[in-house]
Amino acid sequence: MYDKNLEKKYYQICEERGYFEIDSNKAIQKNGKIFCIMMPPPNVTGVLHIGHALTFTLQDIITRYKRMDGYKVLYQPGLDHAGIATQNVVEKQLLAQGITKEELGREKFIEKVWEWKEQSGDKILNQMRTLGITPAWSRLRFTMDEGLVNAVKKSFVDLYNKKLIVRGNYMINWCTHDGALSDIEVDYKETKGKLYYIKYFLKDSNDFVTIATTRPETLFGDSALMVNPNDERYKNFIGKEVILPLCKRTLKIIADDYVDTSFGTGIVKVTPAHDINDYEIGKRHNLEFITIFNEKGILNEHCLEFQGLERLKAREKIVNQLQNLGFIDKIEDYTHQVGYCYRCNNVVEPYISKQWFVKKEIAQKSIEKINLKESEFYPSHWINSFNAWMRDLKDWCISRQLWWGHQIPVYYCECSHEWASQEQPNQCPKCGSQNITQDPDVLDTWFSSGLWAISTLGWGNEHWGEGKLWNKEDLNEFYPNSLLITGFDILFFWVARMMFQSSNVFDKLPFKDIYLHALVKDEQGRKMSKSLGNVIDPNECIKEYSADILRFTLALLAIQGRDIKLSNDKLLQVRNFTNKLYNASNYLLLNQDKFEDLKDIELKSDLGIYIYTRFQECIKNLRENLEQYRFNDSANILYKFFWNDFCNWGIELSKADKSSIKELGSIFKEALKALNPFMPFISEYLYHKLSKSDLENTSSIMISAYPTFDKENLEIKEIFNLLIESIVSIRRAKSLIELGNSKIEKAFIKLNNTKQKNKIEPYSHFITNLAKCKSIEFTDTKISNSVCDVSENLEIFIALDNIDLSAIIQRLENQKSKLQKELLKLDSMLSNENFLKNAPKNIIEQNTNISINLREQLQKIDSELKNLKG
Repeated sequence: MYDKNLEKKYYQICEERGYFEIDSNKAIQKNGKIFCIMMPPPNVTGVLHIGHALTFTLQDIITRYKRMDGYKVLYQPGLDHAGIATQNVVEKQLLAQGITKEELGREKFIEKVWEWKEQSGDKILNQMRTLGITPAWSRLRFTMDEGLVNAVKKSFVDLYNKKLIVRGNYMINWCTHDGALSDIEVDYKETKGKLYYIKYFLKDSNDFVTIATTRPETLFGDSALMVNPNDERYKNFIGKEVILPLCKRTLKIIADDYVDTSFGTGIVKVTPAHDINDYEIGKRHNLEFITIFNEKGILNEHCLEFQGLERLKAREKIVNQLQNLGFIDKIEDYTHQVGYCYRCNNVVEPYISKQWFVKKEIAQKSIEKINLKESEFYPSHWINSFNAWMRDLKDWCISRQLWWGHQIPVYYCECSHEWASQEQPNQCPKCGSQNITQDPDVLDTWFSSGLWAISTLGWGNEHWGEGKLWNKEDLNEFYPNSLLITGFDILFFWVARMMFQSSNVFDKLPFKDIYLHALVKDEQGRKMSKSLGNVIDPNECIKEYSADILRFTLALLAIQGRDIKLSNDKLLQVRNFTNKLYNASNYLLLNQDKFEDLKDIELKSDLGIYIYTRFQECIKNLRENLEQYRFNDSANILYKFFWNDFCNWGIELSKADKSSIKELGSIFKEALKALNPFMPFISEYLYHKLSKSDLENTSSIMISAYPTFDKENLEIKEIFNLLIESIVSIRRAKSLIELGNSKIEKAFIKLNNTKQKNKIEPYSHFITNLAKCKSIEFTDTKISNSVCDVSENLEIFIALDNIDLSAIIQRLENQKSKLQKELLKLDSMLSNENFLKNAPKNIIEQNTNISINLREQLQKIDSELKNLKG
């Protein structure tokens, strides 16, 4: 039996021989055929999860296919430094030892991060190898490599000088643990909270208005109350003043169309420094911006005795105080959307902070190019999502309050001069002072990975590195990249940013085709989660089944635009497929010691020509689907060829024509090459087994030419299709009289097209052998007193004269009687008015459907009895 431990051995051999590198297939490369695909760089903190497994599998299938098809191929591997996530991991490790990063200092802390990266970085790379993917490992990149650091600096300085990168005070998404976040780094989740109704008393009056808020702690930052100018309830209140609860500050009641009169009480508080919408209102009405907590979420002096408390922990204490002083009208349960940090799951706050931003104008060129079809989306509907997001694009906050990452290359002098520089300056270019400092923040991780399509090819480096690092021709050859494959969930995190960063440099979009796959879910269509206990770990999957089985299963399920519903049943189905392949090779080797390559033999047997024709049909359809990235259709085409055409029919028919086995073995070997991109290990193993060779002593089929479409023999195809149709029809007719496994004397075949008789009559031995009948006879008329089976091109008759049918008839009569009793009972129930009046609707529908089904069964039995009784 095939040993899946061979996978590791085969992979090591292929990697050591350099088969994954760009010139490994030089012998079959065709001039001008270039293919480049970039691996979305997984986080250095990560492990291989099922989403990675899908992405890498699809990438590797197309990469192997293109390599075998004569393309010069670059499959670019890499890892992302994952700023927030990596810093969090190392910080926690240090805290476990009682050390803070501040105690170490920035330089020593970065050294610790690099140490951790070296220890953990290889884990996910080794897991990729276990999956069998074939990137050019000699070109492995890390987003903090020297060359990529240079590219990031160059990009920043270029955009800074073009005024597409600016610094200013903006309302941003703020995590009190991780700092600034971009809009798409905030996860909005439905959260059960409270709606607090707070009384604001009118100045010099006992009257009050009530506002509803989910964040009572922010009242210390209120600058106004606000009503809709068209709201009749509050028209008389506009311009009046109220007293802010607890603080005794006065606030004016203002009017603005923004107010939703249906929310809460129809009057709202305005907190310009701590709400994204209130921020715009504050600017519009020239309100005061009062910041009530610091970067860590600790309340400040504006919050009276609550100063020093963390914002969320202070909420209960503030509400208690409001209740004690009579300011709470009521508190209701309330479900609403709350933003959480995508990394640490902390509640995100709108917060005014001085940050660096990429202006949204950077995207304009890529928007135009996408809509001119310079790049194609697969599935095509993703262009609508892309355009919708781009229309609402905001300036992108790129500064992060971290130490791990690309430090922003902006410098400040005591003379107030600010400038960006790729090189580390020694003095201020304006005044000559050496008292200069660098901006302490680092760039958003997505800024560096947004350059991935060009930085990995050497852009941004005036001095080319030696050896494996850079090649001067890389950008000319491999940009734009041919294809990007990734999950749809990072379309805006990564794909869109690569588009506008790369096109800003080269005036070309970074890839010709963009394939966005869906999510991998469980068999019920649910997201995988630890709480549901439905997580499928690809690493465990490979251990239990094999890399080949996981890869082929994912490909079978990867329908464009649909979620992938993965289950153990599907994995078992593919394991059965591998067993089928293994058993087919064993059968072939029972009849011949060794099989030649298909190009070295001449097909002479009709069966060999027929199976080759089916193989040609397979290759034609397979290539068409691979070129359109229809991975599931491609896998299904291979599955059906091997299972149905070759094993179910080729092998079975060969038992009546042993001379064809030599040819079938050569076709099988060639078909294994077609399968290789999907199942690289078992295809390699079986190919060498049939060739009486070993990978250790010969080349791998992964650098051989991919099968091409030649021609189909339509005449032989027609003949064998009729033979197979005859065999299937006879088998069905025999099963009706419970003689499926028995040999019968004769079967009659009535062809719809009688001219075909002379074509298939010479091949009658295939029919008698596989349908288990001593002889067949062609007829122009129906045979009386017979069992009949009708198919598309013919009718089959088996005469009943000499067959004892009494036992079969009795069984059918008994079955009929049983079904009639069930139907009588069911009809009685369904005609009962009380039952119909009181029974649930679904029960009535269920019983009605059972009644219909019973009638269909009875009709079928009556037909069979009529036929058997003559």
